Amino acid sequence: MNNDLLISGFSDEISSDFNTQLEVVAKLGMRYISLRGIDGKNIGDFTVEEIKESVQPRLHRAGIGISSIGSPIGKVFINDEEGFAKQKTMLATLCQIANLLDCKYIRIFSFYIPKGEEADNYRDEVIGKIKEFAAIAEKFDVILLHENEKDIYGDIARRCHEILKEVGSAYFKAIFDFANFVQCGEDTQECYDLLKEEIVYIHIKDAVTTDSQNVVCGTGEGKIPEILAQAIQSGYKGFLTLEPHLVLFDSLKDLELEDAQEIIKDNKGLDGAGGYKLQYESLLNILEKIESGEK
Repeated sequence: MNNDLLISGFSDEISSDFNTQLEVVAKLGMRYISLRGIDGKNIGDFTVEEIKESVQPRLHRAGIGISSIGSPIGKVFINDEEGFAKQKTMLATLCQIANLLDCKYIRIFSFYIPKGEEADNYRDEVIGKIKEFAAIAEKFDVILLHENEKDIYGDIARRCHEILKEVGSAYFKAIFDFANFVQCGEDTQECYDLLKEEIVYIHIKDAVTTDSQNVVCGTGEGKIPEILAQAIQSGYKGFLTLEPHLVLFDSLKDLELEDAQEIIKDNKGLDGAGGYKLQYESLLNILEKIESGEK
């Protein structure tokens, strides 16, 4: 495989038990994970000492590195000032955790918009608050990665591009998530064309618009094989992070405003490890075809 590409994944989709996560990932031959759910607890709820004492030693024993911190930063309503203040404190702690784990990326979001209100009306508030986040990240030399997520300000490519350009910081860059754009009714090729200069991290997740359900990568409407081929041709180097969303898992309750059952309507006959393995092998197959020039 292309040595410039590193495969990672949200291992809490395998199991809430961190030891099981590491065991499955290592058995697949993967060397990185995105850290989000650890023994049923969200990464945002850990102290630096807890990570140092109970998480870092297990990572070292398993030989697993951290591609990104899958934080909940930015998943509060834009008008929740108390929530925003708490998140700034949380972000400073997460930056310290990232430094401890030799990880340069923290995934963030761009705030929930009050139901029934127009997202564009909150443009200035969103940009201002993200600038505050970026200033914290800069102090710790950590890069914040904006995920295009449903129900937040930056759910569509136009608004993602807008905040990336307006914040204008080397410490605030883009994740490209195929499935989330599909579920927002966006054309992923147009999204990639608009955002490619800001993309430094890619999530491998696919979906279909018929019922917004997540599907195995390469079988949905995300155009994953085509866009990955373009990214690689353009010199993309870095992480491809599995986020299968093929089975229901504990951490999902922290991720979706809507009922998780509407995103994953059945477990497709798989358990967490099975869904993760299927997504991993599907990605390897896509990458092999790209390398061989197969259509």
